[in-house]
Amino acid sequence: MVDLICCGAINWDINLFMERLPRTGEEVPVREIQRVSGGTAANVAVAAARLLGPGSVAFIGALGEDPIAEQQISILRNEGVDFSGILIVPGEESGQAYISISADGANEIHTYFGANLRITAKHFRDRERLDLIRQASVCVIMDPPIEAAEALATACRMHGVTVMWDPGVYAEHGLETLLPTLRNTDYFILNHLEYENLLGTSDPREVMERLDEHVRGVKAIIKHGAEGSTICLDSTGATVSMDAVPLEELGLRVVNTVGCGDAFIGGFASAKVEGLDDIEALRHASVAGSFKATRKETRGGPTREELLELIERWRSI
Repeated sequence: MVDLICCGAINWDINLFMERLPRTGEEVPVREIQRVSGGTAANVAVAAARLLGPGSVAFIGALGEDPIAEQQISILRNEGVDFSGILIVPGEESGQAYISISADGANEIHTYFGANLRITAKHFRDRERLDLIRQASVCVIMDPPIEAAEALATACRMHGVTVMWDPGVYAEHGLETLLPTLRNTDYFILNHLEYENLLGTSDPREVMERLDEHVRGVKAIIKHGAEGSTICLDSTGATVSMDAVPLEELGLRVVNTVGCGDAFIGGFASAKVEGLDDIEALRHASVAGSFKATRKETRGGPTREELLELIERWRSI
């Protein structure tokens, strides 16, 4: 049985490791090239599958009819992710991302969405995807096209599935565009800069006040990167903040921050599947995202054993 479904982008990442990111018009030597599977929603699916176990997580998205698709499906299979919800789009290239990564872990991402843009509302009336929705207790929606996100959130609400939504680049479309999906969202996730752009503030109390003017019942999660995260629990202003793991104090080093946010969401979603409360789920999210920063690979999230070990090490200092 699938407990968690993740919908959105799946890309083939070309990671370019360099000493520092270039300034405009500047050429910088690349020290290493890494070609790996990526894409926000697929990253979340893999991160959660490592924590929940094989067969418990399904990915819904779209790939082109090309060799990249074959590789992507093989990788998901090996990670124990159910891929029955993937749409194969003839005549379209699979999504690809070109990522520049500096020695201190900073990055720039250039994405060709390709087949990712071809999943639509009608695909959530198909048996393959409806079967997954009916099985799940939690759904993570990352950055599929807005109409697809709205249709999936609506279907999840009808079937009693908890919805977590990070609209990614679609947050730029403005609050009015996001509202139809937000009305069926339980946890709305953005980083602090995205909240500032969308609502004019990243202050937790003000975020909830402005969301509450339009939609009730949604909880906001604000990601602050290396500064940690905050969950806004209700319109009264009740919030909980969680620090990032102090990696240096534990003898660990940041290597690559690409994918940390995805590991964070995978940690939170898997904790909610397991029935943990919001505060403990936020702790699991923080540890999963921090752990990933110590790994070069985009999908460097921890196994369940690694997550629990790092939680205990953090608590001991």
